[in-house]
Amino acid sequence: MVKIEVNGTQLAYDEAGSGTPVVLLHAGIADRRMWRHQVPALAARHRVVAVDLRGYGDSELPPTPFAHHDDVIGLLDALGLPQAALVGCSFGGKVAVDTALAYPDRVAALAVFGAPVSGNEWSEETDRLWDELVGEVDPEDFAATAAGEVRFWVVGPTRQPADVDPELIRFAEEMDRRALAAEQALSAVEAGELDPPAIERLAELRMPVLAGAGADDLADIRRLADRIAAEAPHGKRLPDVPDAGHLLPLERPEPVNAALLDFLP
Repeated sequence: MVKIEVNGTQLAYDEAGSGTPVVLLHAGIADRRMWRHQVPALAARHRVVAVDLRGYGDSELPPTPFAHHDDVIGLLDALGLPQAALVGCSFGGKVAVDTALAYPDRVAALAVFGAPVSGNEWSEETDRLWDELVGEVDPEDFAATAAGEVRFWVVGPTRQPADVDPELIRFAEEMDRRALAAEQALSAVEAGELDPPAIERLAELRMPVLAGAGADDLADIRRLADRIAAEAPHGKRLPDVPDAGHLLPLERPEPVNAALLDFLP
């Protein structure tokens, strides 16, 4: 793990390999450790940087206004990279899309898995599923909240916890407890959003785009992957990966790694 000065804060990252650069952006319920299967696989051909977004993992959170997409570009600047491919999962996919729209000349390619999109509104179906699968939890109880979020996102609405590797559930809950503390701290800091948001701007994504999701992820997420791939001029839809929820790169690394090695420049 290394730390680097970016836009007035210290961001933590892991780096491996050499070649064309790839930056990995983690889910909001995780940190850079979720890419543990992608870093060695991609490093055979690429310079791979797995970063903790501001406030998450080992990265710091000064009490100053910021935007995650600005931090991604600040990271490229600090590393001396004119361009990089961005790979994001879940919230990291949202940040990746926002970065590609705000700084299109800096993003060589974009791959997102289980990505929401800024400006998107969740369906009533998703709200109902949350009530059914999780219900009311005390936001101050990070253990209970993490267990509920992992049930909702990692297990997903079409599987039972017994259907999922218990080590995946344990690791996801451990990452999420840490992420919840990060999000509590982030709520006190002014975070800038892309304006206008991405949901009506997907056609502006002129770089090569790959969008994918787990077959057991939310229907809203799978529909967003369809939309990203359809509206981006050079978009490609990875078929839904069977027996996989929201943390697709962590749960099913083999098809994700194969798709990335085929896609990335």
